[in-house]
Amino acid sequence: MKMTDRAKRFLAGLCAAAACVAGLTAGPPAAVAAGPARTFTIGENDFLLDGKRLQIRCGEIHFARVPREYWQHRLKMLRAMGLNTVCVYLFWNLHEWEEGRYDWTGMADAAEFCRLAQQEGLWVMLRPGPYSCAEWEMGGLPWWLLKNDGLQLRTTDPKYLEPATRYLKEVGRVLAPLQVTRGGPLLMVQVENEYGSFGRDAAYMGALRQALIDGGFEVPLFACNPAGAIRNGYRDDLFQVVNFGPGAAKNAFETLRKFQKTGPLMNGEYYPAWFDQWGGRHRTGDVKRYLGDIEYMMQNNMSFSIYMAHGGTTFGLWSGADRPFRPDTTSYDYDAPVSEAGWVTPKFEASRELFAKHLLPGETIPDAPPPNPVIAIPPFQLTESAAVMANLPTPLKDRSPRSIEFYDHSRGCTVYRTTLPAGPAATLAAKGVHDFGWAFVDGEPVGVMDRRGRRYRIDLPARSAPARLDILIESVGRVNFGREVFDRKGLIAPVQLIANGAAQDLLDWEIFPLPLDEKQRASLSFSAAPPKGAAFWRGGFDLAEVGDTFLDVRGLGKGVLWVNGHNLGRFWNIGPTQTMYCPGPWLRKGRNEVVVLDLLAAERPTLAGLTKPILDELRPELDFARRPRAGGAFAAAPSSAAHTGAFTNEVQWQEARFASPVAGRYVCFEATGAHDDKGLTTVAELDLTDATGAVLVKSDWKIVWVDSEELTAEAGDAQNVLDGQPNSIWHSQYSGTSSPGLPHRIVLDLGASQTVGGIRYLPRSGDAGQPGRVKDYRVYVSDEPFGLKP
Repeated sequence: MKMTDRAKRFLAGLCAAAACVAGLTAGPPAAVAAGPARTFTIGENDFLLDGKRLQIRCGEIHFARVPREYWQHRLKMLRAMGLNTVCVYLFWNLHEWEEGRYDWTGMADAAEFCRLAQQEGLWVMLRPGPYSCAEWEMGGLPWWLLKNDGLQLRTTDPKYLEPATRYLKEVGRVLAPLQVTRGGPLLMVQVENEYGSFGRDAAYMGALRQALIDGGFEVPLFACNPAGAIRNGYRDDLFQVVNFGPGAAKNAFETLRKFQKTGPLMNGEYYPAWFDQWGGRHRTGDVKRYLGDIEYMMQNNMSFSIYMAHGGTTFGLWSGADRPFRPDTTSYDYDAPVSEAGWVTPKFEASRELFAKHLLPGETIPDAPPPNPVIAIPPFQLTESAAVMANLPTPLKDRSPRSIEFYDHSRGCTVYRTTLPAGPAATLAAKGVHDFGWAFVDGEPVGVMDRRGRRYRIDLPARSAPARLDILIESVGRVNFGREVFDRKGLIAPVQLIANGAAQDLLDWEIFPLPLDEKQRASLSFSAAPPKGAAFWRGGFDLAEVGDTFLDVRGLGKGVLWVNGHNLGRFWNIGPTQTMYCPGPWLRKGRNEVVVLDLLAAERPTLAGLTKPILDELRPELDFARRPRAGGAFAAAPSSAAHTGAFTNEVQWQEARFASPVAGRYVCFEATGAHDDKGLTTVAELDLTDATGAVLVKSDWKIVWVDSEELTAEAGDAQNVLDGQPNSIWHSQYSGTSSPGLPHRIVLDLGASQTVGGIRYLPRSGDAGQPGRVKDYRVYVSDEPFGLKP
């Protein structure tokens, strides 16, 4: 019997209601479209909306980085900028933090954000994942996947693929009704994200494509990649778009056209600037350079998506980390056209002026909405405190310490406790600490462990009697790019006591999970007595009127801050961000409560609300454990090189295999010639491969030495060759009175001896005239650091 549309809707409602009762979903059973059904197709040269040409002028906003109360304001800002489409990421872990329980409510209500976009006259490009990246915790993948030993993320491994495809079908349940074909704003849906920078398995991409189709998506499905990675995992049944930054449009589209012979050309991510990391400069992008490629695309009927049009704020504990490990800041301002607080910027005004010259017939650009009110808050003190060590929960027990995922603990902080035997001065050594660890003997601080420099050893004093050892570990966001996203947190065994040349495993541990959630904060016992060491602080302020403000946290150390129960994110006094954006809707007239976790013992627990943010104030003298680069001089003869070769000037991954694999802990990449012959070296990315050609994981790598890096005129830090980001580069020094010439060398410590069978190199993006692209090079591999002193 044929089922009527009414019966189908009734049955769908019953199924969704049953799922809600079972606790499987939270949110509307299905989104309801707001307009008549329309057609959207990909033609020979154009996108076609109801058969008419549509040039997509898109900008990205992450609704989870914007207070829900401001969603409509930010969407109005995009329309006023001159855009006709908004790009929307979904983060799988936001919607399924607990396995099998989906959440589409509050700041996770993706359907409502899409409906508001449609209300404001914007089309939607949806990017549901399952992997997203976006400087977000684990790239959007849920932490509970890490409880599975041997699981292979972003592959056809059933332990990953089954929950991933189940999630994509849930996305379809919620958002497929909002497709343009059903009267909604969704034009296109992305399959995975930048998979070509990770793997090459077209069957994996096909499995995710099918999951979206099974979830009810019928609009065009697309894949996005940087130009050099399009070939990896390429499928003809996915529309291809290409990602790039300023100066790279012409080359990137030429590369894309080699793979996709017909159809409109589209950019998937165009970068107006870049994101920030703790301890590095705030990154900005030149307005004129940013506009150059936008105008080129507008004039040549190319579509694009500005990443980010509005960056916003990574509230809560959602910020991620670059690989091998460089934690990202809470502010996601991105130097975007719409600022972190939703303000008009010079990039916004320049974009609006340009887009006004290229409108399609019948299009107009509305005025920008008025800015939201901003207030200053006089300085106020946090007067009550609760020491972390005096507010521990009931412990778990384990013979040896394990990562927190095995204790069903997802993030936040963890205290590991055991007993040290009496004995002479010794060294405490752990295999790893993810990510920062403060060690105490009988309550007295003895040192800091720091994942950034793989500092996992601490000198301990002599003990005349057994002593209590506590290690307080802060786990910040998981790595969000590359194979390093398999990023377990906590104390990594073995943990040993080393004395007089003998190593003894420390056993019989107590583990105290501190998730920093509402339940834990409610259990704290505050008092007016000053704390010792890491502590929660509490205080408040009164308001006659509410408005946005920027909390000045320069008097604090490192930790997390809540206002009226809203988690504003992480702070760290090393900068570059020295304020925290506090949205007006999260404040109230009368009394407002602030709670702070400061892991460094607050210098002075005083805050204030400013009317402007501080995004670029570095205080490196406050960085507690960064290891300096190695000393000594590089000493390796060219004849000892494991490999000598030459790269082309093409902007794509280039791979070279050694004549035979070589084992070693230290690797030096030496650039001896450049295509522009100006004595400079630039590198976007370096990978090493094993004897089979598989890319080696970088989680334990660090840079121990580099002969030259540009840190003044631009962020040319050598660390950029390991971060997996094609738009950040190592640039040899060129500012100042002198510029060292070729050769330029960078030395990597792999953490342990590994077999290296080859090298992969990605040049900087842009046209063929970009300076410093490597031509001739050598690679050295050794168990010794080439005469250097790490």
